[in-house]
Amino acid sequence: MGRLHNLDYLRGLAAFGIMIFHYLSWTTGEFSSESFMGRVGLYGVSIFYVLSGLTLFYVYHDRMKPDMADVLDFFKKRIFRILPLLWIATIISIFVFQGGYVTPKSLFLNLTGLFGFVQWDSSIATGAWSIGNELVFYVFFPFFILLYKKFKPGFVVFALIVFIIYFYFAFSILDDSSSFEDPIQRKYYFNPLNQLALFLGGYLIGLIFRNVKFSPLVSIGLLATGVLIFVFYPATGVRLHLVTGFCRVALTLSCFLICLSFYKLQFNLPTFADKGFKMLGEASYSVYLLHPIVHRLTGFMIAYISQHVIKLPESVRFMSAVGITLVLSYFVYEYFEKFFIRLGKKKFLRTK
Repeated sequence: MGRLHNLDYLRGLAAFGIMIFHYLSWTTGEFSSESFMGRVGLYGVSIFYVLSGLTLFYVYHDRMKPDMADVLDFFKKRIFRILPLLWIATIISIFVFQGGYVTPKSLFLNLTGLFGFVQWDSSIATGAWSIGNELVFYVFFPFFILLYKKFKPGFVVFALIVFIIYFYFAFSILDDSSSFEDPIQRKYYFNPLNQLALFLGGYLIGLIFRNVKFSPLVSIGLLATGVLIFVFYPATGVRLHLVTGFCRVALTLSCFLICLSFYKLQFNLPTFADKGFKMLGEASYSVYLLHPIVHRLTGFMIAYISQHVIKLPESVRFMSAVGITLVLSYFVYEYFEKFFIRLGKKKFLRTK
């Protein structure tokens, strides 16, 4: 099926925003819940989840029955898409962040992706907890299709249960008097059941609106509404407040509106901008997984230069890390990720 390049634009912007959030927070300290970047750091990942559910709906919903062959084909392609780069990021992170030490159990769980199912807060690569969540969502995805196509009332009940769990985490389990520094709160937040409603929301956006045409004015209005909620919904204090109570409901709604608007908005950017945003979107997985490693290695390089040659300000590290991340991610996508994507399709694509 034709690729939804508008969603690539949004995916790339989300990855870029998360990278900038991390680079700034690692330099200047934690952002508050009032700040725009503090919100981007959390809900950029939420947008990834929504886009994942929406994209998989677009690609697989109509053509997946699902039977056993469909399900195996889906999982094999997902493995080829996700695990190779996760392996690279994990192995490098062991040496860059952990001094080469790792327990056999941790290594096994991270290389197989099983950490997302049993120890979702124990990822080795920075930010890979969300990849563990994605792997859990992939297990649910064929079940979504099966229920919808075979037993719609069951699908409705299941969807309601997923959103009830979402509200339970937001209003009961996550404690807005605490912070993400609390390992218990981090474990609750990283729990894939806490995030599943976002993935399902993306699937539902595709399901409900696939045959609905929006005028450009309506799409722009949805986008503007989502952005205004995201930027101006009142919240104070530590960032954990952003994922609790009505604040989480409002900001999740903003993510749904933004994703829906990009899904339905038809526009053509100038050629140069179009290629740049497409490239950023396609390489977003590399940007997401590699940017913490680049930041750490750039820090080593800047520290060496500052000690032995000339003292460099922190802004040089920031700009260098951004540039290196973008260039490296492009090449990793073109010559590493695409190789495994093609390999998965060639090896496992069924012939009629």
